[in-house]
Amino acid sequence: MIRGRRFRAFTLMELLLVMLILIVLASVVVPIYFGHMERSRRQATIVDIAMLEQTLARFEIENGRFPTTGEGLAALVECPADLTDSWHGPYVKRVPTDKWGHDYIYKCPGDKDVKSFDVVSIGRDGMEGTADDIDKYTTE
Repeated sequence: MIRGRRFRAFTLMELLLVMLILIVLASVVVPIYFGHMERSRRQATIVDIAMLEQTLARFEIENGRFPTTGEGLAALVECPADLTDSWHGPYVKRVPTDKWGHDYIYKCPGDKDVKSFDVVSIGRDGMEGTADDIDKYTTE
C-alpha cells in the first residue's frame, strides 16, 4: 500500500500577513534611509562649496582678481587668456558637480555677495532660486 503524502504549505492568509508586515517595515525604514542620504548629500555639497571658496580665494591672491562669471569655475582648471603670467593652476583637477550631479552656478560679482562671488548648488530639484538651493551662507 502506498500511503498518501501530506504536503505542508503556507495558506494564502499567512502569505498575505507576511507581505503586510514587510510593507509596514519598508514604509518605516525606506524614508529614514533616504532622509539620511539627502542630509549626507546636502552636507557634502556644503563642504564642496567651502572648498571652492578657499580655492577661489587662492586664485584671487595669485591673480589679483576672481574669475569672471563668463570664465566660471573652469578658470580653476584652465588658464584664462589674460592671466598667462600669473596663473599657477590648475587649482583643482576638475570642476566638481554637486551631489545631485548638477553644475555649480558661479557668479562674480555675486547676487548675495556683490564684493566677491557666489557659488550656488541648485539642490535636489535642479531649479535655481528655490528653497533647496545651497550657497556659502547655508549652515545645514
